[in-house]
Amino acid sequence: MTAVSGVGPWPGTDALEAATTVVGDLGDTPAEVVGLPFAVLLPARGPWGDATGAAVALLADLPAELGPHGWKLADRPGRDLARARALAREDLDALAVAAHGWPGGLVLPVLGPFTLAAEVYLARGDRILSDPGAVRDTVASAAEGIAARVADVRRVLPGADVRVLLREPLLAAVLAGVVPTFSGRAPLRRVPLPVVADGLTAVADTVRAAGASAVVVHPGASWSALGAIRASEADGAALAVADLGERGWEEVAGLVESGRSLWAELPAQRSSQCAGPDVVGQADALTRPWRGVGLPATALRDVVLLAGAPPERATPDDARGALAGLVRAASIVAERAES
Repeated sequence: MTAVSGVGPWPGTDALEAATTVVGDLGDTPAEVVGLPFAVLLPARGPWGDATGAAVALLADLPAELGPHGWKLADRPGRDLARARALAREDLDALAVAAHGWPGGLVLPVLGPFTLAAEVYLARGDRILSDPGAVRDTVASAAEGIAARVADVRRVLPGADVRVLLREPLLAAVLAGVVPTFSGRAPLRRVPLPVVADGLTAVADTVRAAGASAVVVHPGASWSALGAIRASEADGAALAVADLGERGWEEVAGLVESGRSLWAELPAQRSSQCAGPDVVGQADALTRPWRGVGLPATALRDVVLLAGAPPERATPDDARGALAGLVRAASIVAERAES
């Protein structure tokens, strides 16, 4: 059956309220839709609680701190890292309460190591991406840290089927060699596809060994990163499908036909005062190009639909409404999978 989840970010600063909302709403879906609650991220808490801060908090034996331009590696753990780790513990406690006894799938979104390497700076130097050795260390540290997080989630929610959504929005830029240096005058050297594929495989293998049932890599809207994902041992790929175009959908078809799963981040719903949210249009963004590249309608049953990050000024009610709309769109996708 068609499933629904999210990429993680949620408005507000109350971890328990956010987790309770997501688990409650996705735990009460129509019979034809499977709800997959997701661990929320709360960027409104500042750089210690956004996607980068949450990922830095998970790194094993690789301390970091906030500098003038964001997170950078550090010689020893400090107050910034302690604060990020405290928020990570708060999030885990909130999830344990909100999803107590949860018997189904649970998505754990986390920023991947290559995007981290493109965002976080060395202790003394440019971005981690500028140093191949530091990139290897980041991959290994992230793999160990995410695995520990999976183990923690399984400890507090022993009945949950944990699936990791490895968010890599900068993966295509890393592969293409267009991530700028600190000065902005030149790009950093690209990371070869085999190195990226091996890194994703290392993360996937380590995380699955910790008890995750699947690892899905999300490179944003960049279908050009699918080759590296297919060359790895990841279980599938997620993509924002709004503007993929014909070539992008051909790559998606290759992914699906290779036996990998697709998690589709659908565009935000358009709405009007007269007609309300256009959930049919939202479903069309997936099903029309799906059929256009010759994929069988029945395979839509295996697609997970993702709610994207809420707009910057969205409220928790806005995010909740968007999630409810996505569930309605999923019902339409499920119906079309039977036709």
